Order: sequence, then C-alpha cells, then structure tokens
Amino acid sequence: MALSRLDSLYMAVVSDHSKNPHHHGRLDGVEAVQLNNPICGDVISLAVKFDGDIIEDIAFSGHGCTISTASSSMMTDAVIGKSKADALELAEIFSIMVQGKTDERQEELGDASFMAGVSKFPQRIKCATLSWNALKKSIERSEM
Repeated sequence: MALSRLDSLYMAVVSDHSKNPHHHGRLDGVEAVQLNNPICGDVISLAVKFDGDIIEDIAFSGHGCTISTASSSMMTDAVIGKSKADALELAEIFSIMVQGKTDERQEELGDASFMAGVSKFPQRIKCATLSWNALKKSIERSEM
C-alpha cells in the first residue's frame, strides 16, 4: 500500500525532529521538571528559562520513543519566545488535536500540527503529550 504525500511528509517531519531534535540538552541554572510515561518508558526533563512572562529559552533531555522526542522538539520550537499564556493556549490546542478533535487554531502549532495523526493511535497520545504536560508544570511552578 502506497503512502499518500501527506503521510510521507508527516513521516519525514516527525523522523527529522526525532533524529535531530531542536533545543535538546540542558540549561544551566534552571531547575528542570521531570515527567515519565511508565507505559512505554519515556522520560523527559524540561528546563524553561523565563524572562518575566516570556519563555526566553527552553531545553529538554531524557529518552523516549520517536513520537515523544519529535513532539518535544516541535513543542520547544512552538513556544520559545511566547508568553506563558500563549504557551498554555498552544498546549491546549495540541491536546485537543491529538485527541482527534479539530481546532481552527491548529496551524499555530507549526510543525507540531503534524502530530495530529497520533489520534489514530490512542496508546501513543501520552507519548506525544509528555513534553507539553512538562511545559504546563514548568509554567505552573514559575507562578509559585
């Protein structure tokens, strides 16, 4: 069975983000939030540096499946330079999208919009949302 052009593009973008993740590493002097997905063993450590209300820098480390790593890379690209409120809104859009619901704001996610196909594989939704949940926790922690 041949893949459609869209499926091929999806696979290429996800594969590239997984093999060459953006913002992968650590941030000195920033306490990271660590989350894991015990179902498949994904572990992410997310460090977010804020300048007031703005995400000034962001980095993730850990290990995970292709979906988890690609989603983390895409998430960092989508939120760097955004306000906390805008980042939380993107996290909500992403969550709605991977559950298979449509949202006209989906294009605001950038490459992360390619993760919409995860909705066809419910067991992979936790892999895709792990970094986004770490982002929410990082923002919540910064407000304390």
